[in-house]
Amino acid sequence: MITVNADGKIMVRRCLVTLRPFRIFVLGIGFFTLCFLMTSLGGQFSAKRLGDSPFTIRTEVMGTLESRGVLRRMSDMLEMLMKRMDILARLENSTDFHKGDETRFPLDRFQPAAGLMERIQAIAQNVSDIAIKVDQILRNSLLNGKVMEGRRDQCEVPRDPKYPDCAGKVEWMRARWTSDPCYAFFGVDGTECSFLIYLSEVEWFCPPLPWRNRTAAAPSPPPRPPVQAAFQSDLAHLLELIGTGKESLSFMKKRIRHLAQQWLRAARRLEQKLKGRQRDQKHILIHIGFLTEESGDVFSPRVLKGGPLGEMVQWADILAALFLLGHSLRVTVSLKELQSHLGVPPGRGNCPLTSPLPFDLIYTDYHGLQQMKQHMGLSFKKYRCRVRVIDTFGTEPAYNHEEYATLRGYRTNWGYWNLQPTQFMTMFPHTPDNSFMGFVSEELNQTEKQLIKSNKVSSMAVVYGKEASIWKLQGKEKFLAILNKYMEIHGTVYYETQRPPEVPAFVKNHGLLPQHEFQQLLRKAKLFIGFGFPYEGPAPLEAIANGCVFLQARFNPPHSSLNHEFFRGKPTSREVSSQHPYAEDFIGKPHVWTVDYNNSEEFEAAVKTIMRTQVDPYLPYEYTCEGMLERIHAYIQHQDFCTTSSPPLPPKTKSPAMQSPPSPLVLSPNATHLVWSPRASRDPQAWPPVGSLQVWVSETRHTCTETCRRHGLVCEPTFFRFLNKEEVFLQLSITCDSTEYEMNHLYPAVAENVHECYLQKEPLLFSCAGYNTKYRRLCPCRDFQQGQVALCRDCL
Repeated sequence: MITVNADGKIMVRRCLVTLRPFRIFVLGIGFFTLCFLMTSLGGQFSAKRLGDSPFTIRTEVMGTLESRGVLRRMSDMLEMLMKRMDILARLENSTDFHKGDETRFPLDRFQPAAGLMERIQAIAQNVSDIAIKVDQILRNSLLNGKVMEGRRDQCEVPRDPKYPDCAGKVEWMRARWTSDPCYAFFGVDGTECSFLIYLSEVEWFCPPLPWRNRTAAAPSPPPRPPVQAAFQSDLAHLLELIGTGKESLSFMKKRIRHLAQQWLRAARRLEQKLKGRQRDQKHILIHIGFLTEESGDVFSPRVLKGGPLGEMVQWADILAALFLLGHSLRVTVSLKELQSHLGVPPGRGNCPLTSPLPFDLIYTDYHGLQQMKQHMGLSFKKYRCRVRVIDTFGTEPAYNHEEYATLRGYRTNWGYWNLQPTQFMTMFPHTPDNSFMGFVSEELNQTEKQLIKSNKVSSMAVVYGKEASIWKLQGKEKFLAILNKYMEIHGTVYYETQRPPEVPAFVKNHGLLPQHEFQQLLRKAKLFIGFGFPYEGPAPLEAIANGCVFLQARFNPPHSSLNHEFFRGKPTSREVSSQHPYAEDFIGKPHVWTVDYNNSEEFEAAVKTIMRTQVDPYLPYEYTCEGMLERIHAYIQHQDFCTTSSPPLPPKTKSPAMQSPPSPLVLSPNATHLVWSPRASRDPQAWPPVGSLQVWVSETRHTCTETCRRHGLVCEPTFFRFLNKEEVFLQLSITCDSTEYEMNHLYPAVAENVHECYLQKEPLLFSCAGYNTKYRRLCPCRDFQQGQVALCRDCL
């Protein structure tokens, strides 16, 4: 008995000594159990997350038999521990260890052991319950996995007339799904079901699968609540957004800093003019594609070597205007940044974006447009209505419409985008089919203007152009010799070590000048003379703004894509009659003289007259900071290419019962053209306002652009939809023996010699450009603000 008691005491002591480590062991078992359950069950729930493959459940379920065995062994182990602790407790009850105060180890020392036994028993019971529940979950999952496996093997291409392209797209996926990693990113694994899931949930070529309702993609997040735009008063944040690392970016930042005070004053004036009108803040991405490494970025290395700066001047001004108007901007000059901002999935660009486009507007150029199309997949077609393309020379509708351009020979490397033509934004207002974006020139106050006039040197001329290649123009010696008789000629041709041999010795060449020094040179000079190239740059406007007279060559015949290499391949048929048509047409004498350089007498007479003529510095309002802010504000507020659509075309034939609504147009009092009837209703949301519309009939050799200009108006392509009706011919007393609907960028028009009338079948082809000697065209014209040709009188 004593021996037994001694052994019992030894066992109890050992048990007490090991209680603390045993607690740690039990906690470890519990932690291991929790981790195991999270691992085992996590896969079951993770397969239900958006974007995971529906077939991952099957893979995880197959390993669950081993999981159930581990849980059972853990439960058995805990039950065995509980039984052994129970034996120890019964053994101690048989000793005299519990008697009175004589015990060496008081009873309260065993209270933790008893509590620990209860905890172990509870844990064992919980693990047992969990094992049963996990077993049930895994059995259900295995059953669902078998069902899913059956569905996976049994998916068939649906025959739904609402989705006619589904079968063809599935066939394409079978053959090409491995051609781009983006398909695997969206869960495609080579099975029919994965093809259909992708084509119905990521793209939209196939109908949704009924059994996929519970795992369908979550709806798009609600649109952001509108935030009111507020005019900005500090350009420092914009300079940070532009970034560093390229000479072109440094040039743009210097320009913004130089014009900062003029921009801020203009913003305050426009804010007062708008009188607190509500303006929604837009989230805008500016992607300057021609500065990306992928496009070659030929401009940045040439910034300091006399290269063309017109595009960078315009982009700097666009950035300043958008920022000062209070919009939220993101600026990118790399393809990697573009992909990140857009949400492009990994791969080669064949799949849509991973999330809705976070930008209301995207300003880019042709290079950026191409990059977006390559990397946005089907999302490009969905979101292209938000794009605005900065396009120096313009894109006419005949070149923009892909099918028409291909069939009629108008296809070029830069056209065929099927955008609304007004989504293209030009440097000068030479193409009414496009929107006029423009740029700004530095404004002078009255004191500065008077100082310039008093310091002018009437016998000083500056040549337009910084590259030596400009001086290689054939025939220049003749008119330069005449000019040298009357004026001292200055040049700003770039060179590194020695004077360019192309520049004659009598020309005083200053080399490439910083902008402020070039401005000082212009403020002294009387004449700024062009050699015929470059076309339509900003320098002539800067010269005129600094009090110079601009002398340029008249082209006969006009330069175009048909006869001049520079314009070949550009998406325009425009005929350029001089080096700077805007200066010729919108400014003119006495500030601009356009003469035939091959006619020595005409050239010499022009030089003599210019020397005697006093001119004040002049800058058109549309090229001031306020003019550009006003114009961009109007575009952002009123141009919406995502929701606005042209009304349906009238049917070719009408039944006697069909009554056309009365025409909103009426004959003008002098019976020469049509105007909007005062009695006709007017949509208050229509822009430009329809009250500015006038309908004129062109001559056979005139475009609508020319026709409207001859009447002191501007062609407005958005009004073509009001002219594209048979009754308009009747109102203009035009006889139509037949009327046809066709795709032709010259329609609506009439062939008067045969009394055949034609209406436009494709609204994207409504165009102010183009003529044919066979047709007289119906032309929509509107009025415009003095000095702001982009806006009608009531457009702001």
